[in-house]
Amino acid sequence: MSIKQFNGSYMPNEDRILFRFNTIQGDEYRFWLTRRVALFILAATEHLVEKKLEQKHDKPAAKAIAKFQQEAVKEQTKFSNDYAPANKYPLGADPVLVMDVKCTIVPLENVDVLSLDLVLPGGANLNLKLPLPTLQTMRLLLERLSAQANWGQLQMHSVSQQVGAPPLPEADADPQEATKSGEKSKKLH
Repeated sequence: MSIKQFNGSYMPNEDRILFRFNTIQGDEYRFWLTRRVALFILAATEHLVEKKLEQKHDKPAAKAIAKFQQEAVKEQTKFSNDYAPANKYPLGADPVLVMDVKCTIVPLENVDVLSLDLVLPGGANLNLKLPLPTLQTMRLLLERLSAQANWGQLQMHSVSQQVGAPPLPEADADPQEATKSGEKSKKLH
């Protein structure tokens, strides 16, 4: 699946982000992202990109390079393009609630990509392989929508590299995998 466009809207009545994307193949996927899921994606992907850069640079340099790359994406990305809805909905036309997220950096055809698993109701899973430029664009959109929602940021002070460790509520989270144990039960309906 090759992603063509991202689109998102903060829905105050739901206190969720309606996140959708279309593909080159003409499919559209629609999801509800909660505060916990959206902030986890932002924090975990930032952490993973920095850790990958630390393989070639010291920690302060890796952090600076990651920040510089994200700032460059902000400068180059234009949100004025109209979103072109697709006509096929493999998961249905109604948005699906993302229950959990798992992400890691994996090699794909000699290039490192983000493997993003969206855990859906009933145990279904949708895996996206995002090259760094696509990831940075998605992050920029989620940052803007999270700021619009006034959700703040998830702080990751001491992140464990152990796969499968559950995140601590509202604070430290494992960038390799999110679990339902950190989910809040507040809903604005």
